[in-house]
Amino acid sequence: MKKTGMMGRLAAGAVGGMLLLGVAGAAIADEVGDDAVDVTVDIAALPPVGALTMSVASTSAALTEVESQDADLREFAGVLPTVTVSDDREEVPDGVFWYVTGQSSAFTAAGAPELGPEHLGWTPHLLTEADGEVAEGPEVGTVFDEAPNNVGLEGEEFLSMAIDSSGARAVGSWDANADLVLKTPVDVAPGSYSATLTLTLWEDAF
Repeated sequence: MKKTGMMGRLAAGAVGGMLLLGVAGAAIADEVGDDAVDVTVDIAALPPVGALTMSVASTSAALTEVESQDADLREFAGVLPTVTVSDDREEVPDGVFWYVTGQSSAFTAAGAPELGPEHLGWTPHLLTEADGEVAEGPEVGTVFDEAPNNVGLEGEEFLSMAIDSSGARAVGSWDANADLVLKTPVDVAPGSYSATLTLTLWEDAF
């Protein structure tokens, strides 16, 4: 019995000594080295609700020959596919307006001289009731028409324009098209001609 009690006291003393040694070791520990870890996060801005967008009803338009009023010219007519501008934004910046422009490349055909974009003109038409918020662009004649607006679609010309984006947004969607006319010399080389008419939606500030 006495031997067992002594062994128990020795065991308890050993555990106590280990605890004391652990405390002392922590008190005299030396820093050996350290490293830093950079923590990064990219927090993107929330996307705006809604957008100002444009769509075109078709990717092509065909011109067919019509009677010319000038014996020295040939004339070809067609209609630009309907262009729709939609605005479903919840908030529109103050003092901005949008507009749609059109600009043509030259007409080319295999083995034939090209016809410059000044040969192509248009007469825009607004198909959605305007109430003064959106206007159609002016008629643009061809190089063979009378001045001053006989420049063709060589540069960017207005198809339609919103006077104020916030006012136009109340309607939400606007449609426009244009009568297209191509005029050439009567001796134009025959061929299957094609050109690209680029339509662009812009938003600008006053």
